[in-house]
Amino acid sequence: MRPVIRALGGVATALALAVGTTSVASADPARAGGPGRIDWRPCPEQAEVECGTLSLPIDWAKPRGERFDLAVARRKATDPAGRIGVLVVNPGGPGGSGVNFALGADGYFSPQVRQRFDIVGFDPRGVARSQAVRCSLEVLRAQPSTHPTDQREFDALAAYNRELAADCRERSGPIYDHADTGAVVRDVDALRTALGERRINYYGLSYGTLIGQQYAEEFGRHVRAMVIDSNMDHSLGTWRFNETEAATAEDSFREFVAWCDRTESCALHGRDVAAVWDDLLARADRGEVADPFDPSREVTADDIIGSAFSAFYGPDWQQLSDFLVELGAGAPAEAAFAEETARNPFPAVFCQDWAIRVKDHRQFAALVDRTRQLAPHMRGSSLGHRATAGCVGLPERVNNPQHRLDVEHAPKILMLNALHDPATGYEWAVNAHRQSRDTTVLLTYEGWGHGVYDRSDCTRGATDEYLVDLKAPRPGARCAAVEPAPQPVASASAKPVPEGPTPAIPGW
Repeated sequence: MRPVIRALGGVATALALAVGTTSVASADPARAGGPGRIDWRPCPEQAEVECGTLSLPIDWAKPRGERFDLAVARRKATDPAGRIGVLVVNPGGPGGSGVNFALGADGYFSPQVRQRFDIVGFDPRGVARSQAVRCSLEVLRAQPSTHPTDQREFDALAAYNRELAADCRERSGPIYDHADTGAVVRDVDALRTALGERRINYYGLSYGTLIGQQYAEEFGRHVRAMVIDSNMDHSLGTWRFNETEAATAEDSFREFVAWCDRTESCALHGRDVAAVWDDLLARADRGEVADPFDPSREVTADDIIGSAFSAFYGPDWQQLSDFLVELGAGAPAEAAFAEETARNPFPAVFCQDWAIRVKDHRQFAALVDRTRQLAPHMRGSSLGHRATAGCVGLPERVNNPQHRLDVEHAPKILMLNALHDPATGYEWAVNAHRQSRDTTVLLTYEGWGHGVYDRSDCTRGATDEYLVDLKAPRPGARCAAVEPAPQPVASASAKPVPEGPTPAIPGW
C-alpha cells in the first residue's frame, strides 16, 4: 500500500563540511589511490554553482582496483577577499545528496557563512550521482511484514533481506559492500587533498555527524573546526540503540500533546489528544481507516505513526493535528504521498555501520515489547524499528562496527542537539559528548525538531561565530526554545529530506 504523507515531515537533515584556509599542492594522481583534480564545470541545475567528479577507489584496501566517480558541487564564497576556506556539505540520511544541498545552500546558511566559505557538497559513495546503490523495484515491493509474529515469519524476513542484498549487489556492483561510513571518511580526506586544503572545518547534521565523528578520530589533525548537529551515538548495541530511539520518539509525541493542550489553533485542542490518537490507531488496526485519496486502500497504524514521526522533524504540529482530524473523519488531507523508488542506499550503509542484529523471533519479540513499554503511543520508533528489521538475517560481521568515540588530535568540536529531537535523541548527544569531553563542547537547544543550526538567532549565531572566529560557546551553553510557527504543507525548505528506511519514514 502507498505510504501516507511524507511531505508532512517537513524538515530533514543537512550536513556540511567547512575547510580551512591553508592550501597545499595537489596530490600526485599516480600515487596509489590518490585522487586527481576536479574538472569544475557549471552545474546543469544552476550555472552559478560548479560541478565535477573525483575518481576514487571503491575499496580503499585495494587502491589500484576498481574506481567510482564521487560527485561534487561547489558554490564559491560571495566575498572572495574575505574567504576562509571551503564548506563541504552533505545531508546525512544515510542516502541524501550533498550535491543537492550545495545547490540549495544559499537558502540554509547565513550570509556570513556564505561570504567566508566556498560551499562544497558531495554525494557519498553509493548515493545519487556517486554510483548509486540500485535495487529491483519488484523485490523492494515484495518486502514481508517487518513485524513478524512467529519464527516462520522472522525467517521469511531474514530470507528477504538476504535476497534484497543480493539483488542490490548484483545491480550496483562492488560499491554495495563498500558504502560504509568508514570508507566515506577516507573519501572526505581524499576530497580535502583534491581541493588543495591542509585542514578542513566540518558542519554535519544527523547521520552526517557520524562522518564527522569518525573523520575527527582518523584525521583530527586535518580539522580546523567541526560542528556536528543532532548527533549519532555509535557506541550503542542493539538493545540500547532501540531503547533510546523509542524513548525519544515518545518524548516528541508528548511534546505534540503538550502543544495541542496550550495552543488553540491545534485541531485537537480541548480534547484528550492521546486518547484520540490511541483510538485512531486501534481503528487502523481493525482496518477501519481508509486512504483519503483512495478509499479502497486501508491506512495502517504504521502509516499513521510514520507520518507523525516525520512531522516531529519540523516540528509540523499544526499540519499533523489537521491531518489526524481529517484522517479520522475520512476527509482528504492536503498532503503529498511518497512514491517508491528503486534507489535504496539506506541498508547498504546502515547495516555495514552497525552490527545491530537480532538472532531469532523470541529476541525480536522481546525487543519490540521493550520499545513499546518505553513508547506506548508511538509503539517504539518507526526509524529504529525499520532500521533494525532491515538488518535481520544479514552477516553479523560489518565493515564499520560500533565503538566508543575516541578523538585525540582534533581541535575543539562544537556539538549541537535539540532537547526534544525525534530521531537523534538528546541522550545520544550527551553520551557522545561524555566520550569526547576533552575535545567537544555541547550547545543545547531547549526546543523541538531535528536539526539545530537554523532554529534561532542564538543557535545560528553561536555556530557562525565558531566557524568563522573559532570561538566556541562556553561549556553547558543553552539556547532557548522557539515556538514553531505553522507552515503550509507544500512550503519548501532549504533542508533536504533525508532518505530513510522507507519512502514514508525520514532517516537521520
